[in-house]
Amino acid sequence: MAVCAVLWSANATAQTPPPLYTDPLAPNLQTDLRRPPVFQKFTRPGLVQLGPPANFSPPASGAGSTGFDSTNFRKKQKPRGRASAGNQRAPASDANAASPDTNAAPADANISAANGRAIAPGVALPLTMSPYQTPAVTGSFAQAPGAPPVELGPIRKLPPKRKAHTEPDDPYAPLGVHVGAFTLFPAIEFIGGYDTNPARTAGGTGASLYTIAPELLVQSNWSRHELKAELRGSYIGYSPDETPTLSRPNFNGKIDGRIDVTRDTRVDLETRLLVSTDNPGSPNLQAGLAKLPIFTTIGASAGLGQTFSRFDLAAKGDFDRTVYQNSTLTDGSIDSNDDRNYNRYGGTLRGSYELSPGVKPYVEVGADTRVHDLNADFFGYQRDSKGLTGLAGSTFLLTNVLTGDVGIGYGTRSYEDPRLESINGVLGNASLIWTANALNTVKFTAASTVGESTVPGVSGQLSRDVGLQLDHSLRRWLIATIKLGFGVDDYVGMEREDRRFSAGAGLTYKISRSVQIKGEFQQYWLHSNVAGNDYTASVFLLGVRFQR
Repeated sequence: MAVCAVLWSANATAQTPPPLYTDPLAPNLQTDLRRPPVFQKFTRPGLVQLGPPANFSPPASGAGSTGFDSTNFRKKQKPRGRASAGNQRAPASDANAASPDTNAAPADANISAANGRAIAPGVALPLTMSPYQTPAVTGSFAQAPGAPPVELGPIRKLPPKRKAHTEPDDPYAPLGVHVGAFTLFPAIEFIGGYDTNPARTAGGTGASLYTIAPELLVQSNWSRHELKAELRGSYIGYSPDETPTLSRPNFNGKIDGRIDVTRDTRVDLETRLLVSTDNPGSPNLQAGLAKLPIFTTIGASAGLGQTFSRFDLAAKGDFDRTVYQNSTLTDGSIDSNDDRNYNRYGGTLRGSYELSPGVKPYVEVGADTRVHDLNADFFGYQRDSKGLTGLAGSTFLLTNVLTGDVGIGYGTRSYEDPRLESINGVLGNASLIWTANALNTVKFTAASTVGESTVPGVSGQLSRDVGLQLDHSLRRWLIATIKLGFGVDDYVGMEREDRRFSAGAGLTYKISRSVQIKGEFQQYWLHSNVAGNDYTASVFLLGVRFQR
């Protein structure tokens, strides 16, 4: 407003019309009084034909011979001794004299194409005008026969929406397979490489490895409700294989469903399956194993969510069953793991508020109980426990900028056996993807878990992990990746704490939508406050990925 006031005061003394052709690159204010002043859209110069005006009264009409003329044109002086040409009576055949409109202006009182005001008598009518200077009048214009129609006022059309530079169409993204109302994204990877220390022990020997990793993603295409699945499996094998054998399977699958009861009420359902083994080098493994025992965790969740305007309240219940395979020892005997089998019952209450589109802070409280099949393990410890956690965080859904979830809180777990110390500590969970620009994407992950233990006197294992990954597009078909990771394993009940570090660099060459070639180098370190547990491992991988 201050700038407008300065410009107004600077032009108050001389309101002369602007020149007919102004600088086409200079912004021009809209003069339509029905709309607020805005800058007009830039268009290419052109010429518009105007005919003589009709039914138009000049702004200075009726001001008298000495009144104020807003056009600020100098009036022509009447020559002395003879009549002014403007006072001569027009002949009867003149079209202006025969006009029935008493308000019609003389034929030589034309409209200025520059500002829409009257031009003083005797000034020639310009036949062309710049499209940047639009008349702000509402009268009708007479046109020459056969002339194209003249449009008054600017034609305001919204420019076509341009895609952000962060959302280019990926010509190498999988298209999927459409089956009924679902879209399936199958893929499989074949990887080969070498690991300098697959046993993850101090002074371990190296071995070549191979991995087969199939996966399937499913997404429903319903107008209401939703069903999606993420199924990922792998099998890793080593050659030559040591004792215990380190070859092992892994599967992590989850199916999520949502039933939209009403617009504001939904039912959330989930089923999950995890098949894996303890990590090599874990203190939970028995001595003299011939192979790593496999455990299976199967679970389900059911919840109800209700939306109250911007506030969302959800409650869900969980059930998980974990079963361990019997251990096979090198002497051929079988060792039972029944004392490690347990059921988990839990519930979660979560409230969130949509602070702004794409940002939804939340508060979450959860409680669970773990009940083992045996009242006491083989060392006489009662490991049934109860846990309570509280988290505060936010979800983000800022398209093409930031998506994911981050939360931090506190958790505690107490055990039925008084000899086992309670586990208390800060917990954090995160999964964020930040699209910095069209070439760089940053991924941040964090997880906190409380695991079971079989070591006498140890309550459990509190693990915290954070990871950072940067993907940079050297070309649209060539992606460079850098990974950094850090983790801490705290064995509550014994003076042992392991710190894990990892770093990696990879390159992905996208041949087409269906075929990719990958190469990666990984480096791992573990530093423990207990002597004899430190190790270093280097992994070299090269593989191919097929996807649809």
